[in-house]
Amino acid sequence: MILYEYPCNERVRAFLRVEYLFDRLCYFMAGDDPHLHQIAVTTLFEILDVCERSDLRGMILQDIERQRAALSALREHPGVSAQLLDHMLNELHEVSSPLAAQGRLGQNLKENEWLGSLRGRLTVPGGCSQVDIPSYFAWQSRPAAQRHANLKEWSDAFKPLHTALLLVLRLLRDAGDVLEHTAHEGNYQEMLGGKSFQLLRVWVNEAAGVFPEMSANKYVLWVRFALQDTTNKPVPLTRDIHFKLARCNIG
Repeated sequence: MILYEYPCNERVRAFLRVEYLFDRLCYFMAGDDPHLHQIAVTTLFEILDVCERSDLRGMILQDIERQRAALSALREHPGVSAQLLDHMLNELHEVSSPLAAQGRLGQNLKENEWLGSLRGRLTVPGGCSQVDIPSYFAWQSRPAAQRHANLKEWSDAFKPLHTALLLVLRLLRDAGDVLEHTAHEGNYQEMLGGKSFQLLRVWVNEAAGVFPEMSANKYVLWVRFALQDTTNKPVPLTRDIHFKLARCNIG
């Protein structure tokens, strides 16, 4: 099954984009090739750009507080495990405290003059060649262990943010029940009656060769399936397709 996700508001959209950047960072940091590490450095700067353009830390801390309040409200509900609830509340506290106590995100990168000069050159096509920045070529020529150590040092400043973000998204994803549906002639529509959701998740069989296009507001939810022609252009699906859907919301 292939999973597709659709954010129902800009806050969740921002969270999913940053999660994608952290996934990419971890993947390319794990390799040894200098070309992989160049992508890792570029991704670090992209994460820094996001943090500079928006109050990402503030949004995550607000969501943690919102989820803490929602979980606390469950304490009086019958059938709710007090032990599991306390565990989740402690986990929220453990990830939010380091993030709240941290100074400006990525300050160590901005204070590094060499990284600052590199940051500007990475936006120029081919601007990081040895012709333009011989010091960067020298860094790429170092043993992989040294480059790994540098990347870890530079990325550690974002670790509290990454850890908190993963928990926020995990709780949000776990808040939705997964139900099976059929999209007749490739289309599924559901009236919501004023109910808002934060995230839609759709699973579809990989063998079906289709993908969903989703949209939602507080009144209606749409899932429209399409496939790709020989030029990869989306073509609306005209047959029935079975899929799984989770509508996620907290608070």
